[in-house]
Parts: sequence; C-alpha cells; structure tokens
Amino acid sequence: MDSLTVAALLLAGFLSFSTSIQFETECYTANGEDYRGRQNQTGLLGGKPCLFWNETFQHPYNTLKYPNGEGGLGPHNFCRNPDGDVRPWCYIADHEDGIYWKYCDIPSCQMPGNLGCFKDSGDPLTLTGSSETSNKLTIQTCISLCRKQRYRLAGMESGYACFCGNDVDRQHHEEAPSTECNHVCFGDHTQPCGGDGRVIIFDTRVGACGGNYSSPSSVIYSPDFPDKYGPGRVCYWTIQVPGATAILFNFTFFNIVDQKDMVELLDGYTNQVVARFDGRNAPRTLVNVTVDFVILYFYSDRTNEAQGFAVLYEALKSQSPKPVDEEEEEEDNEEEDTSTVEPTYGGVTEKSNISSDGKSSQILYVITSSPGKPQRNMPGQWLGPGRTTGHRTMWTIYALAALLTLTVIAMVAKLLLHITVKSPSIPSISSGEHLQSCNQSAASEPWIIFYRPSTISLFKKKLKNHHGDLSPLVGN
Repeated sequence: MDSLTVAALLLAGFLSFSTSIQFETECYTANGEDYRGRQNQTGLLGGKPCLFWNETFQHPYNTLKYPNGEGGLGPHNFCRNPDGDVRPWCYIADHEDGIYWKYCDIPSCQMPGNLGCFKDSGDPLTLTGSSETSNKLTIQTCISLCRKQRYRLAGMESGYACFCGNDVDRQHHEEAPSTECNHVCFGDHTQPCGGDGRVIIFDTRVGACGGNYSSPSSVIYSPDFPDKYGPGRVCYWTIQVPGATAILFNFTFFNIVDQKDMVELLDGYTNQVVARFDGRNAPRTLVNVTVDFVILYFYSDRTNEAQGFAVLYEALKSQSPKPVDEEEEEEDNEEEDTSTVEPTYGGVTEKSNISSDGKSSQILYVITSSPGKPQRNMPGQWLGPGRTTGHRTMWTIYALAALLTLTVIAMVAKLLLHITVKSPSIPSISSGEHLQSCNQSAASEPWIIFYRPSTISLFKKKLKNHHGDLSPLVGN
C-alpha cells in the first residue's frame, strides 16, 4: 500500500471522526441559547465556578423570577443563556472590578456550520477572498454575501467586517477560544461577530433556502438562519441517502409563531405529507420516515417573521441481508426442528432503532406468530379424515338451535290460540223475548280483550244503562 493510499484513508477517518463529533454538539444556535449541558465553570482549564441559579436572588436572573425553567434555569449552577446574549454565561462569586458574571467557554456548544474562532493578524488574511464592512452586519448577511459569490466560507471580525474565502490557512492562523469572538454583530446584538484580531468562520450552507443532501447525517437550518426568516419564503431541501431504510429527523430548535408558516416532511417518491408543523403544532418527538428519499418543505406568508428551525437528520441502515444459500439452510433447519420446538402464539417482538451515536430513536412493535401446529379440540375445528370431534360439536350446536326454534314456535301458537278464541256461550233462559233482547244487546255492544301473561279475560265495555250495578264480567 503506497503512501498516497494511506494518507487518503487517514484523511477519510479524520473527516468521519470530525463529522461524528460535530453532530454530538449541544448547541444548534449561534449564541448557544439552546445549551442545556452540565458545564458549571467559566472554563474547563482555570475557569471560575458558577453560582447556583436558585441562590442568585440579588441578580436579575434566578429561579424566583423564573420558576418554570425559563431559559434553562433551575436549582443548578450550569452555564445558561437566559437573556439571549452572544454566549452562555453564569454568575460568579469573585467580584473583579465590579464584574459578577462571565461568559462560559464551552467547546461542545458550537452550532454545526460554525467552524470556530481563529486569530487574524492581517498578514496574511484568514480568508483571502472578497471582503466588506457594514454597520448592519449579521451572521446571515455575511453568509449570504459570500454565498452569492460562490465562496464556501464566511468570516466576521470586530462586529462589522465580513470576509469570504474557500479555505483557512491553519498553519498561519491558530484557533482561539470561542470567548474571544464575543463581539456582538452591529446588526444584531444577540449574535457573535468575531473580535479584535479574531474572526469567527461559518459554512455558507447555513441558512440557505433549499439544497440537496446525500450524507448519512447533517443539519438543515431555516432560510436566513441565524437571522429571522423573511416573508414569502418557499424552500425545498431534498435528503436522499441510498441504502437507508429510514431517515430520522430531530428538530433541535423550532421557533415559528404564525399558523400559516409551516414546515413539512414529504415522501420523496409519492409527495405525500408525512408530518406538518406550524406555529400551533410544534414538533415534540422524533420523526421517523421509513424511506430513503425525503423532501423538507418550508413556507412563510407575508406577515410575520421568526427565528426559524434547525433539524438534525440521520439515515438508519439495516443489517446486510444474508446470502440466499444461508437462508435456505436456516429454513431447512427450522423445518426439521418443528417437532421438538413448542409454538408460540401472538408473540410481540420489541425492536428499537438505534442511531450510530447510540441514541434510541423509536420503538417498533412487530406482531408475529409461529408456523407451528394450532391447538387441538377447538370448537368447530376440522381434524382431518377419520377424526370427528369437530363434526360432533357442530351437530350438538345444530340440535340445540332446532330445539330452541321449536320452543318459540309452540309459544307463538299458544298465544295466537288464546287471542282468536270465540265468544263464550250464554246460559239459556226460558223466556224467548228476554233471550232475544239479550242477544240483541250482546250483538250491539262492543267487546274488549285484555291480555295478561298466562291469562286472557273478556270484558264487556261499561255503558250507561239501568243495570249499572251488574258485574261486567261475562263468560269464563
């Protein structure tokens, strides 16, 4: 193996390692406002210890004033940025010249696309491309300027100077601590724009309106990030990772206030919307899209503006499939072992998609069943020729159904017989005229049938006559 091959392998390994470190960052905003790490001193080497936020009641930011965890405050002494400063900070006990707080130098709190803070002596320049100064400079205005001129890097210095270029000469420009690039941008006092003799450098892909991504993992920002996105923006980003079984999306930062402004994830093959988020429906969990081609869509109307979003995606790949010969051998072995292995029914297998950095993404439940024989003596089950357990059971059911049907028919017939009973006979009377008048009255007066369970009675309707004291009951 020649030296060029070895150098290429080492470079590839370094790039993959730096990429994995980059996406383990704890900050996705330029000023670290989203930092929720556990550093509790202003610097890792020789830094001052931070005071607890629930013991700083003499200062503006404490847990008494912000009891619900606003800005990440709580009963701890970790560095935070509750006021939207250029970097996380904390209160300190040592008062030096009246200073009771300091910025925290946190190496892990560096948004993807922020390549670091570098020393700039001016000879030579850190970035050798075009440059410009402005009293309205922000990170995004400098990035947009360099992106339009097709530069890959954009650097800001002293809060008002913008430099463009494609490479950083690390031999002549050493990297400096991040706290030395804390000069606020003249156009936005919440953003860091370098320092005196210090330039902070960003990748120009940050805040682009659209792009094509094919790497296994990356971070996509809303247009104009870290500035507020402008009105009337329509942007598409394509994420296509060949060989991926799913793509996991994690919105590490989301600030959209308008209901009409939206972010959508679409299936790249069918253009069907998989997930939609807006000002009222913010993403609260990870989104797992089970295809290798996804479209990220963003739309803003012409009224409101907001900070936007930052989304980290990571492609998930399944294990390599086994050769066909091995699969056939395993199937044969399974067929041979069916006589000794007891089947299981309705088994639930819990699978967890684990990303490359060890984070659990989503739990999938797969319902499986064994190909073994079913249980015996099930009702109505056919056991094969010569085995009649199933038939005997079915005939028993049919006999019970027939008996029930006959019982119902008999009850209905009895009821109809009682309802349709004829009028009862009236005792004979010797007097013919009296009998004739009684028959006439019986024929002319109406009859009412009252039915009670197991009893049928015939009552003659009560009419106003001279025989009011007679009993109305007629017949048996």
